[in-house]
Amino acid sequence: MAADNRSARPERRDSAAPGRRGAEQHRIALRDRNRNWRRHHLLVARQSWARLFATPLPTLITLAVLAIALALPGFLLTGLANLQRLSDGWDHEPRISLYLRADLDDEAADRFSRSLLLRDDLSSVELVSRTQGLVEFREMSGFGNIVDLLDENPLPAVILVQPASSGITELPLLRARLQELAEVDEAVLDMEWLQRLNAFVLLAERTVLVLGLLLALAVLLVVGNTIRLAIESRRDEIVVVKLIGGTDAWVRRPFLYTGVWYGLLGAVLAWCLIQFSLLLLSEPVSELARLYSSDFEPSGLGVAGALLLLGCSLLLGWLGAWLAVGHHMREIEPS
Repeated sequence: MAADNRSARPERRDSAAPGRRGAEQHRIALRDRNRNWRRHHLLVARQSWARLFATPLPTLITLAVLAIALALPGFLLTGLANLQRLSDGWDHEPRISLYLRADLDDEAADRFSRSLLLRDDLSSVELVSRTQGLVEFREMSGFGNIVDLLDENPLPAVILVQPASSGITELPLLRARLQELAEVDEAVLDMEWLQRLNAFVLLAERTVLVLGLLLALAVLLVVGNTIRLAIESRRDEIVVVKLIGGTDAWVRRPFLYTGVWYGLLGAVLAWCLIQFSLLLLSEPVSELARLYSSDFEPSGLGVAGALLLLGCSLLLGWLGAWLAVGHHMREIEPS
């Protein structure tokens, strides 16, 4: 009886021990799975990076095409940002030019301009007399000798008025009221240049958007075609991996990293192209600005623009690779 009890105790210990060992092995397996997942990502990232430069010439050609496709909309976007910054520095307040009747002398024009200062709908009034206008015309036109031959001054006095309100609907009404004054021959609202500038900026924005979308599609096609060639060159390897139980995610991973590397390197090269182009253009643009008495200096992409370029390039590289792998992976199955 005692012998039976002694023989029974080891059996209970043996039956409990495997359960504890199995639980411990399960916890270790979970930790190992996460660790192996991270290690595999690092390994695949390094291998895909090394595969890029295993064939340097095709890789450089692909990167050059990607860099040009990414740099062109980035350069246009930078130019548009500089144009908007330049226009923001201009005086956007509309003015109304009052061309007085030719029979009004400078004294009468001065009295009329003083009367305009009493109006509540005008914030400022500036008179350019007939004599002052003739002097400025002689200096700016270069026809001083011809002007001296004239018997009398043909230029009318001009009054530049600043409206108190710059509402789009109120300005034409104010111009019409000023046109009805007896001393005014013609009232001109100086807003056409601003409207043309805004229309040009809007057109430039739409052009950059359309061109950016087209070149983004080009980047997707270039990356997709490059990944397709890489898949075809490794078709036998993919078949073997699937035969031994490799999942689609396992097979897809190195090609996705290849697309990301193309996106990263393409963004870096595109940024270099944009900065180099701006460096070549900065001096002529600054010289042109100085001729117009402006201290404008062109600016580059900046941190936000560089991050936007990098993010878009990485996304396009990854998306192009994902689309290519998803399409061609269904065609490669073990027979």
